[in-house]
Amino acid sequence: MKLSFIIALLMFSLGTEMIAQEGPVYELRTYYCFPGKRIDLINRFQNHTLAIFDRFGMENVGYWLPEDQENVLIYILKFDNKAAKEQAWKNFMADPEWQRVWKASEENGKIVEKVESVMMKETDYSPGNFKPKMMSGVYELRIYTPAEGDPTKINARFRDHTIKLFEKHGMENVVYFNTFDEKDGGSKLIYLLTHKSRQAGQESFGTFRVDPAWVKAKTESEANGPIVTKVESIYMKSLPFSNMK
Repeated sequence: MKLSFIIALLMFSLGTEMIAQEGPVYELRTYYCFPGKRIDLINRFQNHTLAIFDRFGMENVGYWLPEDQENVLIYILKFDNKAAKEQAWKNFMADPEWQRVWKASEENGKIVEKVESVMMKETDYSPGNFKPKMMSGVYELRIYTPAEGDPTKINARFRDHTIKLFEKHGMENVVYFNTFDEKDGGSKLIYLLTHKSRQAGQESFGTFRVDPAWVKAKTESEANGPIVTKVESIYMKSLPFSNMK
């Protein structure tokens, strides 16, 4: 790995960390439930957890169920900054009400097998004034792993080309994030789109990919090699109690 790249990646990581101290920051959490237990997790969130989150200043942004993963629940929280996030979780875990709820909900067995947590900051090109709001159709969560962990080039392509072309092809840009505090020191691009339906989303991407403007932007941005090594797409439906529907 070239020394210049290592220095650039370190500078990006340090810059992201400084911004995280200022906030706001977001946390993307993915819960993998034991088979048949997701309904118990949904009920626990709806009847107890959301209210306790609110009490500790943890803003409930959105809650979703992936269409193709029957034991998974995904949600996003918002915090004033990284320190506030850490303190809020500490207070939440020690809260007597939460302790009672948690123990009672697992009298018939554990609910959650694994939890994944990712910290995020909005990008500078994300639609302004991002707030939970009512939307129709389905959500698509997309996760891009950039080459060598540096999202600078993929951010530039989205900022200068992609988000406008998404709109042209009927996709609504909801919010764009870069991750921080990744174990490998890199950063991913994570974003949300909405579509009228899953089929509409797939058709929109089909026309997007053959758009001459996109082909040109992609070709030019990858003149020195691919800038993305992995793309994940998850179609999701909002839960009834989600602030984003």
